Amino acid sequence: MPDNRKYWTLRYIIINATYFAVYSGIHAYASVFLLEKGFSNTLIGITLALANILSVVFQPIAAGLIDKQGKLTNRNVSMASTAILLAGSVLLLLIRNGIVAIFIIFALIYTVQMVYQPILTAMYFEYEAAGCHIYYGLARGLGSAGFAVVSFFSGRAIGRFGVSILMILDIIFLSIALVVLFFFKKPVAKPVEASDKEVAHNNPFSFIKTYPGFMLFVLGAVCFFFAHNAINDFMFQIIEPLGGTEASMGTAVFIAALLELPTMALIDKVMKKISCQNLLLISGAAFLVKTLLMLIAPNMVIVYLSQAMQMFAYAVFIPVSAYFVNRTMARLDQVKGQAYINCSITLGGVFSNLICGRLLDVRGPHFMLILCLAVTSLGLAIAFVALRVLKTKTVTNECGDL
Repeated sequence: MPDNRKYWTLRYIIINATYFAVYSGIHAYASVFLLEKGFSNTLIGITLALANILSVVFQPIAAGLIDKQGKLTNRNVSMASTAILLAGSVLLLLIRNGIVAIFIIFALIYTVQMVYQPILTAMYFEYEAAGCHIYYGLARGLGSAGFAVVSFFSGRAIGRFGVSILMILDIIFLSIALVVLFFFKKPVAKPVEASDKEVAHNNPFSFIKTYPGFMLFVLGAVCFFFAHNAINDFMFQIIEPLGGTEASMGTAVFIAALLELPTMALIDKVMKKISCQNLLLISGAAFLVKTLLMLIAPNMVIVYLSQAMQMFAYAVFIPVSAYFVNRTMARLDQVKGQAYINCSITLGGVFSNLICGRLLDVRGPHFMLILCLAVTSLGLAIAFVALRVLKTKTVTNECGDL
């Protein structure tokens, strides 16, 4: 079995692309799917909030188990997650009505996919350390491209075939992912023994005490993703007053996701010139501008411009935060670090789903976006303080000087 960068990168690209193609059906079109099944905006918010709460609880738990270096490896957990998502998608395809059953199944697969996401990132660092060299930025960027293409065509396909097409596509992509993951085995190597000085901080309180600056940044990131999740989860409700349709939504999601590719593909080179802290602050500022543009948008053109800010917001935050964790935490805490970063995304989703779903029903999308702008501004201030006081080891390769 050849051990070269192209070989490992290709398979990691397929894993990423299929994951984010499914992410489109479960996350980007969640409100469209659930509205069609008879859910109100409030109930959609409750469904997604519950799923995000569960994922926040289980992400650090799953990461802690993996960090113990036992049989629960990143790959094994990824395969189990994919199998659960596949089974859930089949059930949602077969169940035509029944809000309770759909509520339970959709919340489950939404949760599992969020728990799986940081593990996918951690798997890259694990394989890279084992000599399976991978172009992470390119692979992650093509994952976003897969999300973009599927979202674009899904918006049009729904109008022709109905929302069931979302689950059909998910089943196809998950089946491919399961096969690739099965054969995605790193070379057998002697396990790396933890030194006596290495301690895994699996207790949340111990982790927070050890990395207080990092956890403060996570709080700021929660605020970024409050608006990010609100815009993504309720995009259809935001654009409908502007004359937008499912097809328009597909185009908006396509623009944002496609523009992530060049940023992520080039991020390795950018990180050699600009420090991780500064890049994370740039991404926070871009989240703010994106939300502001969405708030003042009088038509779909400005909505598309807002979505284009994704290349400086999410597209910078995701890969840079992944490298940031890997280079600022002890080896036995790195999967948990990735999980806490992803928790910022899901916690942002918890609060936005609980609050914004209700706001949409009682005050409309404009008021919701005003709140999103205020929360994002607060997040940028918190992140600025956190990253300025955060003491980390000095790193000069791939991440600039910290």
